[in-house]
Amino acid sequence: MTLNIPFDNSYAALPAGFYSRLDPTAVAAPDLISFNRDLAALMLITETSDAELTMLFSGNAVPEGAAPLAQLYAGHQFGQFNPQLGDGRAILLGETVGRDGVRRDIQLKGSGPTPYSRNGDGRAWLGPVLREYVVSEAMHALGVPTTRALAAVRTGEMIQREAMRPGAVLTRVASSHIRVGTFQIFAARRDVIALRQLFDYTVARHYPDCTTPDALLQAVIDRQAALVAQWMSLGFIHGVMNTDNCTLSGETIDYGPCAFLDFYDPETVFSSIDRHGRYGYASQADIIVWNMAQLATALLPLMPDADAAVAQFTDQVHAMPELIRQEWLARFAAKIGIGTPKPEDAALIGDLLTRMHGNQADFTNTFRALSDGTARDQFTDPTAFDSWAEGWQARIASDPDAIQRIRQTNPAFIPRNHRIEQMIAAAVAGDDAPFHRLNAVLSRPFDDQPDAEDLRRPPAPSEVVAATFCGT
Repeated sequence: MTLNIPFDNSYAALPAGFYSRLDPTAVAAPDLISFNRDLAALMLITETSDAELTMLFSGNAVPEGAAPLAQLYAGHQFGQFNPQLGDGRAILLGETVGRDGVRRDIQLKGSGPTPYSRNGDGRAWLGPVLREYVVSEAMHALGVPTTRALAAVRTGEMIQREAMRPGAVLTRVASSHIRVGTFQIFAARRDVIALRQLFDYTVARHYPDCTTPDALLQAVIDRQAALVAQWMSLGFIHGVMNTDNCTLSGETIDYGPCAFLDFYDPETVFSSIDRHGRYGYASQADIIVWNMAQLATALLPLMPDADAAVAQFTDQVHAMPELIRQEWLARFAAKIGIGTPKPEDAALIGDLLTRMHGNQADFTNTFRALSDGTARDQFTDPTAFDSWAEGWQARIASDPDAIQRIRQTNPAFIPRNHRIEQMIAAAVAGDDAPFHRLNAVLSRPFDDQPDAEDLRRPPAPSEVVAATFCGT
C-alpha cells in the first residue's frame, strides 16, 4: 500500500510573511527507528512499507499534498526578547484532520537549515530526538495536553555538538505550532494587519467562541493555568519555558532539557542552561503568569481603547495565580484521595510535601504508595509520615473511592531521567530495545506491570542525573 497523508493545509494559506517556504534537506543514510502506528491511524495516515516511511520521515521525500514551510516567530528567552527566532531546524509539512475531527500539524524536527537557523546546522542529534519521542508519548498517556511523536529516523550522518553525535529526525505532531512568540513578532513589528490575521486564524482553529482579544487571552490563561498545575502534580519540570515554547493551544511543547523529580525538592533545576533557576520546578507557576503577560502585551494593538485594555488585561493576568492555586489544589487533593477539596486541604498537602522534602522521599513512588500502605517506606524517618497520616486518614475515611482515586491519579511509571539517559546511551551504541521497552511500559503508566518494576526504581547514587541539556 502506498503512503497517503490526507493533507488539509490552512497555515500555508496565510500570507507569506508568516513563514518561509522550503523543503527539508535530504540525509545520507536514513534508518527508521520507530513509527507510531496508533497515532497515524488517528490522523488517517495509511499504512505503507518501512522503506517509504523512512524516506518521508527523514525528509528525503516530500509527500504529495504537503506544503513545506518554516514558521516565523519571536520570543523571550530566559527573559530577554529576541525579535526574530523561527523554525531554525524544523519544517512544517502540513496538516491533517483526523478521524476525531482534530486538525494537527506534521512537523519534521532536525530536517536541515532554514532562513531562521542563525548559523546553526538545522539538525538534531539522536539523544534529544529519542527523549522527546519517549517523554511526549508518556505525557500523552498521562493525560497531559502535549505534542506527540509520529516517527523517529536516524540520518546516517554525524553532527557536531560538544562532540560528534549521530543525527536523527523527529516527526512531531501538534494541534498547532502557534506560540506566544508568534504573536510577539508581529506586535514588535507593529504589523497590526498581520497580528489581526493571526488572531483570526488562531480563534478559528482553537477558540471559535472567542470573538475578542480579551476573550482569547482568558481562554489561553485558563488552559495554561491547568497545564502547569498538571505538570507540577506529576513532578514534571519543563526546563525552558520561553515564550516561543508556550503554545496558544495549551499543549506542552519542546522537551529539550525537561526532567521529572526523583526525590521531592521544590527548588530542583535540571536544565544546564538555566543558571539562575528561572524555570525550576517551583518557579513554573510564576513563569507561566509572566508568559501570559507577554501575550497580553502582544494583543494590545488589537484593542480599540489601549488604556482600558491595559487595565483589563492586567486584571486578567493578576487573577491567574489564583486560578493556578485552584488547579493545583484539585490535582494534589486527588493525589491523596480527596475528590472535592476544601481550602484547608492545601495545608494537609503542603505538610506532606514538606515532610517528603525533609526525608528524601521519591515524589512519584510516595504518592502511588498511598494506595497500598507502603508510603512510609519512602521516608528516611518513617515516623514523619506516620504523624502526617493520622490527619490524612481521618480526612478520607468516609470516602469509599479514595484509594481508587489515588491509583487513577498517581502513575506507577514516569520517564525517569536516569532511564532516559540509559536508553539514549544504548541507542547511540545501536541497541534500540530500551527505547521500545520504555515506550511500551510508559503507554500504560497507571497499570501495575510486575515485569517492569526496575523502571519504577529511583536512581542509585551513580545513576543520578544532575543536569539535562537542550540538544541544539
